[in-house]
Amino acid sequence: MQKFLVTPQNGDWDWIDAIQMGMPVFAKMGVLEQDDRYFEKMYQMYMESRNVIGGKGLYNPEDGLWWRDADFDSPYTEPNGEDSYWSRGNGWVIAALAKTLAIIPADAPHREQYVEDLQAMAEALKKVQRPDGFWNVSLHDPTHFGGKETSGTALFVYGIAYGINNDLLDRETYLPVITKAWNAMISDSLHENGFLGWLQSTGKEPKDGQPLSYDKQPDFEDYGLGCFLLAGAEMYRLEF
Repeated sequence: MQKFLVTPQNGDWDWIDAIQMGMPVFAKMGVLEQDDRYFEKMYQMYMESRNVIGGKGLYNPEDGLWWRDADFDSPYTEPNGEDSYWSRGNGWVIAALAKTLAIIPADAPHREQYVEDLQAMAEALKKVQRPDGFWNVSLHDPTHFGGKETSGTALFVYGIAYGINNDLLDRETYLPVITKAWNAMISDSLHENGFLGWLQSTGKEPKDGQPLSYDKQPDFEDYGLGCFLLAGAEMYRLEF
């Protein structure tokens, strides 16, 4: 990890899944070693992903959502002409922001940037939640392999619930969102033995691992179960 503190490049997180894999580790190292250099490098790498990679960054502030990598930046579109925002990819980002905020000190540098981005994502996600409580694999094109999907939904529940629990998101506005989503996963996705249905397999875009179903066995499901458990743990902390 220390090598990152003395290397100039900041573009290693060139796909949004990497933000979740990297940010919380940098945050933890900064706390464990009491070294703000980790927080600064984390911020530089995050902002490179956000604003630079692909020519204009992987984050679209107009929509409050993220393209998976530079291949999906505009002018790439979904079949309906909308930008391509993959559900689980955006889930990794909001989860990374929540985990990082949970680790870093209250006075850590750049904390407000992460808070603002989590808030913007929550607002954007609220607008595109399905009536049944889930989110589609394609957040702006419900007709492109449309249907409920569990991993993205679970990550959104985790990130938004964290925001409520830590007074970053308005409880009255967002509690109905995550309550509906959590109840949907419990009733429509969770099997009695703990298996999760409607879970997209390994991939990077809506078409991967299709079609989904209640009984579909994804080729790698551990991250789906982990996402669900993250959501459940944060929901447990809510005061109803």
